[in-house]
Amino acid sequence: MPRFDVITIGSATQDVFVKSAGWKERPDGMAPDGIDACIPLGSKLGIDELVFATGGGATNAAVTFARFGLKTACFSRVGVDEAGDSIVRQLNAERIDTTGIQRDKERTTGYSIILVSGEGYRGILTHRGAASHLDAKLFPWHRPGKIVNRPYKAKWIYLTSLGGDMKAIKNIFDHAKKMNARVAWNPGNAELELGRKKLLPFLKATDVLLVNREEAAMLAHVAPRFLEEAMKKLGDLPRQALVITDGKKGAHVRAHGATLYSPALRGKRLNTTGAGDAFGSGFVGALAKGLYLDDALRVGLLNAIGVVTHMGAKAGILKKFPL
Repeated sequence: MPRFDVITIGSATQDVFVKSAGWKERPDGMAPDGIDACIPLGSKLGIDELVFATGGGATNAAVTFARFGLKTACFSRVGVDEAGDSIVRQLNAERIDTTGIQRDKERTTGYSIILVSGEGYRGILTHRGAASHLDAKLFPWHRPGKIVNRPYKAKWIYLTSLGGDMKAIKNIFDHAKKMNARVAWNPGNAELELGRKKLLPFLKATDVLLVNREEAAMLAHVAPRFLEEAMKKLGDLPRQALVITDGKKGAHVRAHGATLYSPALRGKRLNTTGAGDAFGSGFVGALAKGLYLDDALRVGLLNAIGVVTHMGAKAGILKKFPL
């Protein structure tokens, strides 16, 4: 029977990072990072740096787990195109099982264009493509594996964005219960927009809930500035820990009525894309290796600083589990 330490589920994309000094930055209190990047239409701007890489929450997290020495599988959906081939090749090179990668003959692989400022802030233009049509009925635990005629099993499921597909979410949580797997969930905007009431049964079945400050506020129905109130409202929902990242301010872990906090590690920010994936997978990877919450917080921060100081969502992921 195929057995894994972690199965990651969610998106896979081709990413293009575009860095230019031509963006005109201006303050905006309504923007997530407080800054707008303005492009004068009709102009032609120079590009200072151009990086092609693979991304998507499921593949980014899978690379962390595999490098930590955890037996890892990835379930996602890509097109029958060069971008899809590149994603599968990279996962195979990291020794990640790709049996669960679905190939979509009608849609192209998801694609993101990341506009990066000189300070490392970014805006993303994204086309979810095939990733938004991940078919739960094709997950390998519903059909014979390649080696033996039995379904996959795992100790952990690391779930990322599914484009709001409630049937797929229910399928995953039901199967996690059957195989006694723990669930770490980093819901995407499409899931969060469904509202806490609709998500509540799944939030209570989640072991580790991973969100950023704005996402926590959305779930708690409070303004982002009321972080403590959001932690109190959400803290008792997941079975083990609520984890809230707060960008360069650091991260909070709420568990059993107590809160752990650490500021972010210092480093020159080149790119923040993938930082949440790196932190979340580092945190859960440490738990999967038997560490406690405080050390898991440290590992998550180490993995995140590696990513924000490199261009690309995978370039700075730790090469091995930190000593």
